[in-house]
Amino acid sequence: MKIGFKRVKDLLTGFAGLAGIGSLIELTNLKQRLSQIRLKENPRPEILHGDVVTSYLGLLCQGKPDFEHIEAFRDDEWFLYSLGLKKVPSSPTLRQRLDQGAQHAEWNPIIRSENVNLLRRSQTKVTAVKAEAKEYVPLDIDVSPFDNSGTKKQGISWTYKGFEGYSPIFAYLGREGYGINVELREGKDHSQKKAVPFIAETIRLSKKVTDRPLLLRMDSGHDSRDNLALCIKNGVDCIIKRNLRKEKAELLLEYAKSHEVKAQSERPGKTVYRFVKPVNITVDKKKHPINMVYIVTERTVLASGQLLLAPEVEMISYWTTLEATPEAIDQLYHDHATSEQFHSEIKTDMDLERLPSGKFETNQLILTLGIFAYNLLRIIGQHSVHHPDTPIRKKAERRRIRTVIQNLITCAAKLIKHSRQIALGFALNNRWFAVIKNIYEHFSSLAGNPA
Repeated sequence: MKIGFKRVKDLLTGFAGLAGIGSLIELTNLKQRLSQIRLKENPRPEILHGDVVTSYLGLLCQGKPDFEHIEAFRDDEWFLYSLGLKKVPSSPTLRQRLDQGAQHAEWNPIIRSENVNLLRRSQTKVTAVKAEAKEYVPLDIDVSPFDNSGTKKQGISWTYKGFEGYSPIFAYLGREGYGINVELREGKDHSQKKAVPFIAETIRLSKKVTDRPLLLRMDSGHDSRDNLALCIKNGVDCIIKRNLRKEKAELLLEYAKSHEVKAQSERPGKTVYRFVKPVNITVDKKKHPINMVYIVTERTVLASGQLLLAPEVEMISYWTTLEATPEAIDQLYHDHATSEQFHSEIKTDMDLERLPSGKFETNQLILTLGIFAYNLLRIIGQHSVHHPDTPIRKKAERRRIRTVIQNLITCAAKLIKHSRQIALGFALNNRWFAVIKNIYEHFSSLAGNPA
């Protein structure tokens, strides 16, 4: 059978899920606060700053960070309605306005502040982790290099991953991995460079989202006395993997055997020693207890069954303020590796790894907006996980960003205008209809509640 092609007069959209994005943005004061700022280069803009930024958020929530993608939506009525816009900017206007906003001292702080407001007003559930019957909200901080090889963008340089790009630092809150903070850095920057003010701001922002105890988790790139002191000053518990610069695993193995540390044989030829060495660090002229957790593994037989002529000894160590078993500390830190998936979703699902601007400050602003858009998608995804009518029956703790975009954002519908009312018409066989409808109605109902 031959397939014919024709145009119809009906107004159709392939992005019905933007209704939910618009209802979430309305929970914040992002548009209003940005529109009130007076830019020296553009004191009386034809298109409000809030509309420009919201338009770009609409692109990011579709995984389209390039400025040119806005041209497809300039005459799209649904794009206007769903995001509450008066006018959609052109790609040159979008690029120029973000360049101008990136130079203003208040744009990034406003977006970060309204990101916290979004998490709070959307009544987002932030899942905690357990340690010795006590619950903590995990706060994971990690660096993830962005590959921008083959470009001449400001700030790119050789990263520790072996390519040219940036080395941004991210902070995620809860087991769901809500983005709480981000900072763009040059590729050559060490993880600990200017980390203390970033961590301090992240803790402050996190405490605005939840009043439960925080558990800060970082890798060995952040093994610094300054970070430990900062956690103690702010009353935040932490697990930081130690950078074993001078300690030798063989000496620690002898220490474990001489002190009769209980050994666990996990399989024939593999013995693990776990123990804690308490120490004190001085903060503001006061001594504070902190634990060094050691996990020493001795192998005489490989997992494949091959015998070793000499034993292999490996060691892992952590700094922690928790009074928990070494097994519990090790498990809690292993959960920190989930942040790698969050990095992947931002880089690939949202297509943000190769940042679109050649200017460093503009890319910083774009990355801050990227975290805001990432949270919009994450909130919608988590809401769909628990909806009884979701077509995906497989049990999941969280919905991947790619899945949210494919199933909940890029959903086809007919735009119906009648008696000054706007409606979306879905196909009878669209099984995501109830979920998308509920997302919009749920977050729209929250917009009337006081902030």
